Amino acid sequence: MNLKQRILLGVNIDHIATVRQARGGQAPDPITAALLVEQAGADGITIHLREDRRHIQDRDVHMLREVMTTPMNFEMGVTEEMLKIVEKVRPEHVCLVPETREELTTEGGLDVLGQEARISEAVERLQKNGCEVSIFLDADNAQIQAAKRVGATTIELHTGHYAKAKDAKQLAVELEKIQKATSFALKQGLTVNAGHGLNYQNVEAIAAIPGINELNIGHAIVAHALFVGIGQAVTEMKALMLAASRR
Repeated sequence: MNLKQRILLGVNIDHIATVRQARGGQAPDPITAALLVEQAGADGITIHLREDRRHIQDRDVHMLREVMTTPMNFEMGVTEEMLKIVEKVRPEHVCLVPETREELTTEGGLDVLGQEARISEAVERLQKNGCEVSIFLDADNAQIQAAKRVGATTIELHTGHYAKAKDAKQLAVELEKIQKATSFALKQGLTVNAGHGLNYQNVEAIAAIPGINELNIGHAIVAHALFVGIGQAVTEMKALMLAASRR
């Protein structure tokens, strides 16, 4: 992998759908949001179809697949229901994530070590349908090695602990974990993405890590869009990332 390549921005539009579902209507429309995000320079669209359908709906998935011009990154729990949906939709990218109904958002990486056979089977099925498979992981070398063993070609490092750091010391510790995990994963021949909790104040240090391929960011962009519009919010985030990655 070329460590000097341009860093990519995947925009998660789940929270557009969250606002829509709060009133049970049709607005704001995630499809319109995706098109505006693409026009603003995003390199892909990330969506998470959850078991409880709390935000993105099945109809959204199929409509997005028809209209998107950038790759779709489909986040999913490792369930038979989701595997069957992906086999019909065939997104370019699939990211396997842990999922519980109680959580507000994804908390922590997937435990690949504890379920290698199950995840390996899922990865094989997804790859047979032409999907590049990523696994959402904590910055843990044993989990990274397990992801490699089950056949994943990409990992997405969980940056939530970094984003929630309470002081500069903890921030530095968490950043170093991500830096070391990135280096380790690259040596295993894996593509490395990252995401969760990244915003306009903390994204640059992550974007500056050599070898990071893509950052997936949603909540911060959608929140900022309330004040400046979705296009401007995407443009500002991408500018920060690109500037940091070139340092």
